[in-house]
Amino acid sequence: MTSLARTREILGDLIAFPTVSSASNLDLIAYAADLLGDAGASVSVNRDGTGAKANLFATLGPAGDGGIVLSGHTDVVPVEGQDWTSDPFRMIERDGRLYGRGACDMKGFIAACLAMAPRYAALDLKRPLHFAFTYDEEIGCFGAQALVGEIARAGIRPAVALVGEPTGMRVIEGHKGCYEYTTEFTGLEGHGSQPDRGVNAVEYAARYINRLLDLGEALKPRAPAGSRFDPPWSTLQVGCIHGGAARNIIAGHCSVEWEMRPVQQSDADFVRDGIARHVDTVLRPAMRAVSPDADIVTLTVGEVEGLQVVPESEARAIVCELTGQSGADVVAFGTEAGLFQAAGMSAVICGPGSISQAHKPDEFVALDQLAACMNMLEKLGAKLTA
Repeated sequence: MTSLARTREILGDLIAFPTVSSASNLDLIAYAADLLGDAGASVSVNRDGTGAKANLFATLGPAGDGGIVLSGHTDVVPVEGQDWTSDPFRMIERDGRLYGRGACDMKGFIAACLAMAPRYAALDLKRPLHFAFTYDEEIGCFGAQALVGEIARAGIRPAVALVGEPTGMRVIEGHKGCYEYTTEFTGLEGHGSQPDRGVNAVEYAARYINRLLDLGEALKPRAPAGSRFDPPWSTLQVGCIHGGAARNIIAGHCSVEWEMRPVQQSDADFVRDGIARHVDTVLRPAMRAVSPDADIVTLTVGEVEGLQVVPESEARAIVCELTGQSGADVVAFGTEAGLFQAAGMSAVICGPGSISQAHKPDEFVALDQLAACMNMLEKLGAKLTA
């Protein structure tokens, strides 16, 4: 069986595990652990606090520092409400494409890594090769945050991390951060005919959102000169708002889910400081003038740093050599790469498929993209034996 055929077979198995972030990924992790263990890798599985999710970290080759990490997240986004033309958790092949939830984001890369493991094991590796598969990337990169801590506690010091998010096999050396928040508004319910006697949490949420939007506009002229991102400035957007019980009841509670993707740390500070001042000096005093128990509380879901472009990058040099590319690009979407970089590794992103297919119905990865990924990983094997 060719490596591409084996990758396709494994991808079908991976897609069949419905590892939506709200569910467990343990069956997929056990499957991957079995394949890597059969290939001779030392395998460590660490569960989260609930026991329902786990990270996998496995190693082939010699012990020691300076290894290369192949990393991917095992969770996928939900399919509810999406108009799929086939079962999203059963891989379908049509016209040179493999369809299924997670096909490109990012089980295609994980399948390629697992398919290559026996081939890597047969080589005389001169430096360690690690496999890192995480949980909960889609809802805050919680698995990767735990994983880098697990690696550090184990005394393992890899040098390079290759994160296989879908980039169309372009080498990506930088991306924005991703900061996610939920802001809760507690008001005072009452009859809709007497709005002055209550504190309408939905209305205060609307005022909060208006201030966020103003701050978002103020981010545009703050874009660093020569920014390579599209758009070049830090972005801010509101994703969800939930609140109220009926049109004739003053809303006692509301929640707003929002995010920002900073190009630079100073922009994140600018937004957080600006919205906090507005809450402290305008919104909360007005709410408490009516009800002393009224409040606005922001919960941090996750603050994942971006992948910073650096002048010298071993990861960039290696992957450019493997793919034959002369340079690297940046993207606006976030990944776990910044966490590996913050942990002291040189990090880069390169993987099969297009981000434009991720999170959509009929998500797919093209077979020629998987073939290009396999070519990169095969060349990596030769490099690890040099």
